[in-house]
Amino acid sequence: MSNFAKTFSSSLGKKLVMALTGIFLCTFLIVHLVGNFQLFKDDAGQAFNAYAYFMTHFTPIKVVSYLLYASIIVHALYALMITAGNKKARPVAYAMQAGNQNSAWTSRNMGILGTILLIFIVVHMGDFWWKYHNAELPYAKYEISLDNPNDIQVSEVPYDTNRLVHSEVVDIQAGKKIVISKDLYKVVQNAFQTWWYVALYVIAMAALAFHLIHGFKSAFQTIGWNNNRYLPLVRFISVWIFGLLVPIAFAAMPVYFFLFK
Repeated sequence: MSNFAKTFSSSLGKKLVMALTGIFLCTFLIVHLVGNFQLFKDDAGQAFNAYAYFMTHFTPIKVVSYLLYASIIVHALYALMITAGNKKARPVAYAMQAGNQNSAWTSRNMGILGTILLIFIVVHMGDFWWKYHNAELPYAKYEISLDNPNDIQVSEVPYDTNRLVHSEVVDIQAGKKIVISKDLYKVVQNAFQTWWYVALYVIAMAALAFHLIHGFKSAFQTIGWNNNRYLPLVRFISVWIFGLLVPIAFAAMPVYFFLFK
């Protein structure tokens, strides 16, 4: 076995892989959140559908997306490997455990939180990613005034196998831009009208909050960035950004659609 393989098969190496994939996934969360803010625009989904097309057809983004899928799988597999290794190293539990005195609740329940998130990711990608790529979704036709971009007329266009996923035409004589997009916005809107899906989304975001409060800080500790100079900033980001702001912002989307759309 090469030194490279030995390094990443060791306990420390596995934790390093977990840390690096975790930090990458945290970066994706920020990008995904910014893009999903298009859902709040009052344009019948035109901006969100344009964003969905860009994220699935722009070559550099597509390359990064494959790295994202790989990171999710590797992160989950290495978590299982580390957990199994810990149980193998200590097959018999201690007679007395005072977990609340030895470690934080988030640290002791990372496996449960991660499992909830993995289930959510599978359901989430099945409902949105898979349908966008494979289902016969209707199209939305947007007629946008060139004089007033906020003046948008929208209508539904039936699914057609020969139709492009996204197209734009400017009609100077009519004074409008015509955009036809596969309507992922409608899929999202319909999904967020289902109470159990909204509940699952909110529960998953709560799990995400606790998972990242410990995970983000632990990742930087693993890679050695635990200097007292950086530690307060890492703790601030883990608690206030990834533990509160990001999960609350994501959870606000289904709740907003369920209550107001």
